[in-house]
Amino acid sequence: MHKNEAPQERAFVTHPRFANARASDADYDLEEAIGLAEALGVDPVSSKIVPIREVKVANFFGSGQIEEMLADVKANDLNLFIVNAELSPIQQRNLENTLGIKVIDRTGLILEIFGLRAATKEGSLQVELARLGYERSRLVRTWTHLERQRGGTGTVAGPGETQIESDRRVLNDKMTVLKKKLETVRRTRGLQRKKRERAPERVVALVGYTNAGKSTLFNLLTTGGVLAQDMLFATLDTTHRVLTLPGGQSAILSDTVGFISDLPTELITAFRATLEEVKEADLLLHVRDMSDPLTERRREEVMDVLRQIEAGPEHGQEIVEVWNKVDLLSEDAANSLQERALASQEMMSMMSSYAVSCLTGEGMDALQEGIQEALTADDHVLDIKITPDAFSARAWLHENGHVLEESSGKLGVVKMKVRLSESDAGRFRVSHPELLQSL
Repeated sequence: MHKNEAPQERAFVTHPRFANARASDADYDLEEAIGLAEALGVDPVSSKIVPIREVKVANFFGSGQIEEMLADVKANDLNLFIVNAELSPIQQRNLENTLGIKVIDRTGLILEIFGLRAATKEGSLQVELARLGYERSRLVRTWTHLERQRGGTGTVAGPGETQIESDRRVLNDKMTVLKKKLETVRRTRGLQRKKRERAPERVVALVGYTNAGKSTLFNLLTTGGVLAQDMLFATLDTTHRVLTLPGGQSAILSDTVGFISDLPTELITAFRATLEEVKEADLLLHVRDMSDPLTERRREEVMDVLRQIEAGPEHGQEIVEVWNKVDLLSEDAANSLQERALASQEMMSMMSSYAVSCLTGEGMDALQEGIQEALTADDHVLDIKITPDAFSARAWLHENGHVLEESSGKLGVVKMKVRLSESDAGRFRVSHPELLQSL
């Protein structure tokens, strides 16, 4: 199911609306499912919201609903049926048998997109591991041809079951190999992270719901070069660039994979090494699409993922919310949003907000000031006098701090005003107390 394949797959996209779900959200959920299909290069010819009072164990949908969808499939010559929910292996197999075409659920759809977009070796390994875990749970569907391989005595046991167990072992072996390769990648990433921890630059990680504008913001704040498209999961692989702050300091900006509601557990597990980038960051920038009618729900879904990976305010990590796409709001709505953002900044809490437009650049200056303020809130500014016999300390200060002022005095003495992180300032006070004399 790649975009350049011919002919293009023609799909029926359905969103099941359960009895406890808000009817007003269903249209947007279906729109997201259609967007996922388009991100995979599929042509969503037909789409429908299907109310579900009770999930049927065998087919998920009711018999009358399936008959209606089957008629649509035949009338439009469709070859793919997408269900924006999680199907059991039995439900998926039975729907395929009834509709006569391939059926894919939300988890399978997201896995397909990730497989298409993963560009680096690490990303490919992570997606392949998640895919194999998903397939292993669905051998009952994948290997339906084995049901015909039973013995002629009518007993349940037979060669088919033996083959299924053999195929399950093959998948387990492949997953074991992939896990070992990923562990090597994790160790390498861990070494890189430790190297960054020793460097003076802080790390700022972009998080947010997919298609909220993270990559566009990344390109605005840095030299960029990251693919930014109006498409779900346009980019998957983590990218790092230098972020220059207004005061002349620098930080490392990290663009991470976008989150989404009901993100498959297999992907959260497989991408744990990548998501650790978020967990270890000094500051999180949560980019939100404020033109999305479901923006508050999207926010909670992102926060849920952060909690799963033990990141965010609950774990002492400060977040700056970037309220993006204000250019798509009415003037009154944009002004109201700006007032709320300013109020949050004045509260000096763990979560301040900035209203911006990554398309027009509106609000970027204030955002950069806010990032700098959040990163340096606990910093210490030290007045230091470097004597000729302590010039190694001067080199350390240049390497680990931000030199605000520096001048040469008599007898080779250098006077410095340096901004240091709380931990580095403490280290310097302990190792060189004699250099902190009053100037």
